[in-house]
Amino acid sequence: MDDPAAAYGLGGKPFWFVVLALFVIVMGRSHATYWVGRAVARGAQLETEHRVGPRWWLAVLDRVDRWSRTPGAERGLGLVHRWGPFAVAPAYVVVGLQTAVLLASGLLRMPYARFAVASVVGACAWALVWSTVGMAALWAALGLAARSGWGLVVVLIVVGAGAVVLIARRRHGTTPGTAPNTETVAD
Repeated sequence: MDDPAAAYGLGGKPFWFVVLALFVIVMGRSHATYWVGRAVARGAQLETEHRVGPRWWLAVLDRVDRWSRTPGAERGLGLVHRWGPFAVAPAYVVVGLQTAVLLASGLLRMPYARFAVASVVGACAWALVWSTVGMAALWAALGLAARSGWGLVVVLIVVGAGAVVLIARRRHGTTPGTAPNTETVAD
């Protein structure tokens, strides 16, 4: 594809316009995610205080409660709890962590002004990445798949093997570059 911006329906537009459009899109998504988290936190507070609520709301609270116990959500909640707004901006460029951190920011009721400032920085980075190298990487992967099915299979096997190794290390208490946890608890 000659114009990567065409993937967004912005083909032929100036670069600055594409970056600005992506910035607006990601700001809308991220702030909506934050406010969903705030709404759920407020609803949970009201439910706890008054023990009233429609059945569908109780189902939403139950689903969020189950989601908050997943490994990705626990990482996002932990990052926001520990780093606050300093976890928000970098999360925009980490695939798989962005939604968890944004929702966790709302669930933990991070002050909106702090969230907004951090999200502007993160959204700028996200828009620049996806208007340049992000789309280039995506199109390169699609081009590889179109030219060589075997090349794509090899890339998927390498990525899958890396994911398996990373998951196995995490389950055994090690991460790349650290020693295994050999700490023992005295009786």
